[in-house]
Amino acid sequence: MRKKIILFMTASIAVLALNGCGGTVYDDYYNDYVGDNLTTLFLVDEQGFAYADIPYKCDSMTRWSHTAPNGEFSFIVPDTCEFDFNGLNGVFGDSLDDIVRIVDDRNSGKGGIEYGCESFGISSTFTDGSFDYDQDDVCSFYL
Repeated sequence: MRKKIILFMTASIAVLALNGCGGTVYDDYYNDYVGDNLTTLFLVDEQGFAYADIPYKCDSMTRWSHTAPNGEFSFIVPDTCEFDFNGLNGVFGDSLDDIVRIVDDRNSGKGGIEYGCESFGISSTFTDGSFDYDQDDVCSFYL
């Protein structure tokens, strides 16, 4: 009987201790922001599936955040936002590409956004919102 009580207490403590582990790193950085310049866009692949958990930081932010499970990221116009595409293959014209598109809430591509990547250079997004970048690149978008 005593072993069962100790086992139950140990299991209860373990459940309480691990309760917060493994959760998402996404937080709604601008949750309490009130203003007209707050804009939300999304990072998606060529089929429209979200790129979640991509680290990013904008000029108006004091700390890094991550894209939401639906690829959402927010910023205050006119921000420059830096995205860390570590773990993505980049765009090389082969089947292993990780195409990233910047779209609005209607899945319309945001073309003409100027950006610069550490290893790729300076350009602007294509009409469908996609852009060129190298594997594990860090890119700044001038939003």
